[in-house]
Amino acid sequence: MPTSFDRSVFINCPFDEGFEPILQAMAFCITYLGFSPRLAPENSDGAEPRLARILDLIRGSKYGIHDLSRSRSAAANEYSRLNMPFELGVDFGFRMAGGGPLAEKKILVLEHSRFDYRIALSDIAGWDIEAHDGSFEKAVRKVRNWLAAQAVPDAEGPARILGKYADFQGWYYERQLAAGFSDDDIQDYPTSELVAAMEDWMKLGQPI
Repeated sequence: MPTSFDRSVFINCPFDEGFEPILQAMAFCITYLGFSPRLAPENSDGAEPRLARILDLIRGSKYGIHDLSRSRSAAANEYSRLNMPFELGVDFGFRMAGGGPLAEKKILVLEHSRFDYRIALSDIAGWDIEAHDGSFEKAVRKVRNWLAAQAVPDAEGPARILGKYADFQGWYYERQLAAGFSDDDIQDYPTSELVAAMEDWMKLGQPI
C-alpha cells in the first residue's frame, strides 16, 4: 500500500558513510513516531531519471527534512555539495506554488553548526534552522521536537526514542547474524533496507 502524503517525511541529506549514523537515527525516530521516511535510494528504477524520482518523493511527502551540513567543501579543490540546497528549494517551491495539499507542506532545515547557512544560503535568513553538531543524538532530538510541534503533541521524549533505537539495533544485529550475514555485511547494509527492518520491528511489537 502506498504511503500516504500526510505520513511521509522526505529526507534530503548526504548518503555517505560519514553521515549514515545521523541519517539512520533520524529515520528510526521518524518511523518510531508513526511516519514513513522517504529516501531517494528507495526509488531506484534505473530507467527513470534521478531528478524525476526525487520530485515524486518530495511531491508525495507532507514533511521535508533538509540537511545542509555538507554544503561547505571540506578540503582544498573540493566542490561543495549543491544537491541538498537544490532539493530544499524544490520542496519550498511546491509549498508556495503547488496548491491543494502541497500548500500544507512543512519543512525542517538542519545544519552542522549554528549559522553556517548564513554563509552558504543567505536567502533563507530568518528561518528557524536547527544545528546537530554532527551528533546523531542531537539530530534525533531536533527531529522529534519538530514532529511533535507539527503533528505529534504527545510524542515520547528523545531519551526514550534513543533507548528504543538501541533496542532496535540489538534486535537487528541478532536477526541479521541468524540470517547468515557477517559483521561486515551488517555494517554495509543499504539504509533503505534498514528502514524496512525498522518498520518490521515496529509491526512485531518492538522485540528486544
